[in-house]
Amino acid sequence: MKNPIIFQNIPCTLVTGFLGAGKTTVINQLLASKPDDEHWALLINEFGRIGIDGALLASSQDNDLEQKNIAIREVSGGCICCTSQLPLQIAISRLLSDHHAQRLLIEPTGLAHPRELILQLSAPHWQTALKMNAVITVLSGEQWQQIKYRDHDGFQAHVRDADVLIINRYTQLDTSEKQVLVEWITKLNSQVKIIWAASELTAPETTDSSDVHSSDKFVANKLVADAYSSTLNDQLNKPSSIISNQRKVSISNPTKSMIAVQSQANSLATLPSSSSSTDESEAQANPQTSADSDLPYRYHEEQQDFQLAGWRLPAHYILNADDLQNWLLALPNWQRIKGVVHTSDGWMQINFNPGSLTTKTIDPQTDSRLEIILQLGNTVDTNAVDKATEKSETENDAKASSVLIDWEECDRELMALVI
Repeated sequence: MKNPIIFQNIPCTLVTGFLGAGKTTVINQLLASKPDDEHWALLINEFGRIGIDGALLASSQDNDLEQKNIAIREVSGGCICCTSQLPLQIAISRLLSDHHAQRLLIEPTGLAHPRELILQLSAPHWQTALKMNAVITVLSGEQWQQIKYRDHDGFQAHVRDADVLIINRYTQLDTSEKQVLVEWITKLNSQVKIIWAASELTAPETTDSSDVHSSDKFVANKLVADAYSSTLNDQLNKPSSIISNQRKVSISNPTKSMIAVQSQANSLATLPSSSSSTDESEAQANPQTSADSDLPYRYHEEQQDFQLAGWRLPAHYILNADDLQNWLLALPNWQRIKGVVHTSDGWMQINFNPGSLTTKTIDPQTDSRLEIILQLGNTVDTNAVDKATEKSETENDAKASSVLIDWEECDRELMALVI
C-alpha cells in the first residue's frame, strides 16, 4: 500500500474579496512572481454550480500553466467553508498531493464570509500541515463608493478579516474621499495593512526623445508599479495575525461547529456537484465522456441576498455575439456575469461586473458556460411567487413592486440567440 503523503508547513495564502472586487487580477500578479523552479497550487471556490473562474484565470496566463508548474483546482456548487470541513480537506489534500505543491493560494467565493474559512483553517489538523500567511483582501474603490456595498455585511466582513487590504479601482476618488475610505476601513479593522494598487501602465504614445515629460511620467509610473509588485509579493511570506489569533482561540476553546448544508433547490437538471481542473482536462481529453445529451442545462437558486443562474450549452450552439451582450446587460440588477461561450465572433471569455465589461477571444472549449449573479431586493423569482400565498400583504406588495424574473422566459430568450 502506498504511504500517505504528510504535508508540513506548506505556505498558504488566502486571497479574499467581495464579488467583483478584482481578486483574479491580484492572483495573476502573485502567480507572475513565482520562481520558475517552484510548484504552486491554486484552489478556487465558486459559489455557483458551473465552474468558470478556473477557466477565466487559466486563459489569462500567457504560457501553459503546466509548463509554469502552476496547478489549478476548482470547487463549485457552494461555499466550501459553509458546508463542512470535508470538502475543504479533500480539495486541499488532492491538490497538494497530486501536484507536490510548494505553495498554496486559496480564493474563496466572493459571496462567502471569510471568517468561516479562517475558522476551518484554524483547526488543529491544519496547524502543522499549512503555514498560514497574511490574508490578502481586495477592495474595489468603485464598489465602496456605492452605499449598497458599503453597508452590506458581506462586503464589510472581508475587511474585518484581512491582514492586508489591496485597494484597487480608486482613481476616481479624490483626496478627501480616500481619507474617508481609510477611516471607514480603520473602524472595521484597525490593524489591517493598506496597500494602494498601482494602476495599469501604458507606454508613452511617442518615442520622441524631446518628449521628456511623457518619458519621465512613464518611468515614475514604472517605479510605482515595481514597488507595488514587490510589496504585494512580500505578503506571501508574512505570517497571518488574524489566523494566528484564531488558532490560539481554537486551541484554548476546542468546539465542534455544525453548519447546515444549504439546499440546492430549483435545479432543472443534474450536474456534478464540483468541477476541477482535473475534471476539465479529462473531459477535454475524452470529449465523448461529456455527452451532449446532458445539455443544455440550466439552474437557478437563491443564496443569501443574491440569485444565481447558470447555463451549460453544447459546443455546437453558436450564439450571436452582439445580441448576447445586449441581452446580458439588460438583465435586472446584475452584479456579476461570467462565461466562456461559442459566439458568432468565435469562442469568447466574458467577465462583466458593474465597473468593467471584459471580453476576450479564447481557444475552443468542451462546452459553453454562462453564469450570472443578481442582487435581490429588486429581483423576484416568479416561480416562487405563486408558492408564497401565505405571505403577508406587505411582503406580497413588496414583491409586486419588484422586477420579476421569469427563468423559463430567460431560457427562451437565450435559445433565441442561437444561430
